[in-house]
Amino acid sequence: MELHMHSHHFARRMPDWRAAAIAGFAAGVVFLVVELVALWLMGENPWEPTRMVAAIVMGRDVLSQSVPGVGVILTALVVHFVLAIVFGLIMAVIIAPFSFDSSFGMASLAGAVFGAVVYLIDFYGMTRFFPWFAEARGSLSFLAHIVFGLVAADAYRQIERKDAGVSRKEIKG
Repeated sequence: MELHMHSHHFARRMPDWRAAAIAGFAAGVVFLVVELVALWLMGENPWEPTRMVAAIVMGRDVLSQSVPGVGVILTALVVHFVLAIVFGLIMAVIIAPFSFDSSFGMASLAGAVFGAVVYLIDFYGMTRFFPWFAEARGSLSFLAHIVFGLVAADAYRQIERKDAGVSRKEIKG
């Protein structure tokens, strides 16, 4: 019996891009619901994240609107889901070659760590360019990002085609 059956070393395994995009989108939906419901339950303004995300594209003037218009909401949704899909793709680039999708537990752990890293990048790194995100730092945002990572990783694990990551060289050789 081999002790390292599920070793997580680098292997030439390509991600399943379709599964990664779907997983990112699904995690984006869950993230949005978690964040908006939590803000509403806490008595916070649920429009605040919408304005902040739209301001990435539309500029700071959007931040002063008390209730965003349809254009602001649509812009925020497009930006949110594009970022969710991109993060899903990035996550798959990390998960597939290291076989972090070998078990539910490993995928969940990788997803939670990924979500924490995305939080740090979003709320500490990107505030240099979008300083209004600094005021959204906190446990709610952190938790929502952890949930995003968990959902994205576990959805990817469920959706991926296991043979999609095998390179042609491995099939021929």
